[in-house]
Amino acid sequence: MAAASRISRLLSRSLASSSSSSALLSKGRISGVGRVVSCYSTTAAAAVDNPSTPSVKVNYTQLLINGNFVDSASGKTFPTLDPRTGDVIAHVAEGDAEDINRAVSAARKAFDEGPWPKMTAYERSMVLFRFADLIDKHTEELATLETWDNGKTYEQAAKIELPMISRLIRYYAGWADKIHGLTVPADSPHLVQTIHEPIGVAGQIIPWNFPLLMFAWKVGPALACGNTIVLKTAEQTPLSALYVAKLLHEAGLPPGVLNVVSGFGPTAGAALASHMEVDKLAFTGSTQTGKVVLELAAKSNLKPVTLELGGKSPFIVCKDADVDKAVELAHFALFFNQGQCCCAGSRTYVHENVYDEFLEKAKARALKRSVGDPFMAGIEQGPQIDSEQFEKILRYIRSGVDSGATLETGGERIGSRGYYIQPTVFSNVKEDMLIAKDEIFGPVQSILKFKDIDEVIRRANTSTYGLAAGVFTQDIDTANTLTRALKVGTVWVNCYDVFDAAIPFGGYKMSGQGREKGIHCLSNYLQVKAIVTSLKNPTWI
Repeated sequence: MAAASRISRLLSRSLASSSSSSALLSKGRISGVGRVVSCYSTTAAAAVDNPSTPSVKVNYTQLLINGNFVDSASGKTFPTLDPRTGDVIAHVAEGDAEDINRAVSAARKAFDEGPWPKMTAYERSMVLFRFADLIDKHTEELATLETWDNGKTYEQAAKIELPMISRLIRYYAGWADKIHGLTVPADSPHLVQTIHEPIGVAGQIIPWNFPLLMFAWKVGPALACGNTIVLKTAEQTPLSALYVAKLLHEAGLPPGVLNVVSGFGPTAGAALASHMEVDKLAFTGSTQTGKVVLELAAKSNLKPVTLELGGKSPFIVCKDADVDKAVELAHFALFFNQGQCCCAGSRTYVHENVYDEFLEKAKARALKRSVGDPFMAGIEQGPQIDSEQFEKILRYIRSGVDSGATLETGGERIGSRGYYIQPTVFSNVKEDMLIAKDEIFGPVQSILKFKDIDEVIRRANTSTYGLAAGVFTQDIDTANTLTRALKVGTVWVNCYDVFDAAIPFGGYKMSGQGREKGIHCLSNYLQVKAIVTSLKNPTWI
């Protein structure tokens, strides 16, 4: 896929630069508290303390209900902040239970009485194809909003994520008129057919780390199947979803089919999860919140729920690895998107034969990582999402030091404004440390040593999570052993974060239930009905 190729090219450029800079390896590392080697760019502080001014205008800050932008019923708003500075970007309508009721009523009417479910599947597909074209046309505005509200680099948003989004929408547009049932042979004179029907009103709750991408993962398959939607944005990042929802209506989506409510989890999110008129719920976020969502859904109308939750993914570097390439891939697996990725390779297991070399080069690569204003060209890492996440990450770093891990580099904030954190590397990490068990969701790499394959399988599988894993080896037998033994939903071999539209994504254990993307995701939004008709004097059965 084009987007995957862009990620590969981005990684290839990094591989080339890392191999040419091996002379930059820094020396001393300090165990526990003490001076840590740090040679981040001298322009980093200036870059973060004097951010550029985005060129896009914020036009959509209201709730989108029944095809119209409206104020919240209470009239309340909340600020959405620029993570580069902590300053207010805009005040956004704050939806609560009453607004969820309005949105669900609109979605219910659109499903029961409106044209969307009654359109031909081909007509629905054409709306989605037009929507994808509009995404491509408005890439600059969407990427700017995404970077401004989230802190991810503009290059990542514009060159990697937006092409992935339009590709995924086209993927599900193509599926719309290919969803069909079966004719089933019976043991008696009956004609048995199965048909797939849209499930109805889908409630969807998306996270802040990939606002537009998660919008597409949720909305694309639900609409292709003929459902209507009430979507709650993350309170940290409401702006891009409101903008892209407007484009979807420009593409011809009827009123009420997609409703977008911005608000907070305990109010708007809880109201959506427990609503009796919502037929299905999809949630992406933390495991802790996922448990609450699942309970609310069960206690209301027992609506089916798909959950894409947290992870603590192992990245396994075997003894035969090309160390330079393994270092770069492991770096990418962890630090991509400021480390704010549910499938981040946050437990880096390295075979003892190559551990020392890997550690020195991993530290050098972290020191070389460019951190600054995410709108600037060449910047690899922007700020964390907000002060809460920023402080949480720093607490985990202090925990790592206090528990006896070796802080090789990083561990401090950058600049005096915003939520920038130095790329951080720990060595001598043990499984019982919080930095090895908990999902940090930040730029903190934990490097662990292992002796053999059986050991690393056992240790990798001790986690309560099971979202993803990375395997770096040149031996096909080792790769086959690991891919089948690791209890995770995705294993990337000699690659990482490949997210083609057709590849299913989801976790084992406490990383969730159900799958996003691919053909498997369609079943989340469909009901299967069996139709049995008696045959009178059939020629054959």
